[in-house]
Amino acid sequence: MTLDEERNPGQTLSHRGRGFAAMDPTRQRDIAREGGRAAHEKGTAHEFTSEEARAAGLKSRMNRLAREANRQG
Repeated sequence: MTLDEERNPGQTLSHRGRGFAAMDPTRQRDIAREGGRAAHEKGTAHEFTSEEARAAGLKSRMNRLAREANRQG
């Protein structure tokens, strides 16, 4: 048994993913959090206004309803 097989029993290289996908979910969240903080500090992070958030929510609901309608008929 290789070291990789000991760490991830039952997973072969083709199923494990590579790079970011192969990382522990906790480590992925930590990296993403660092990126978000850096973007805010740099001033390049986008912050939604209430109107933008409302429009995005409406668009999401409309898309979901359209998908459900397509599945039914």
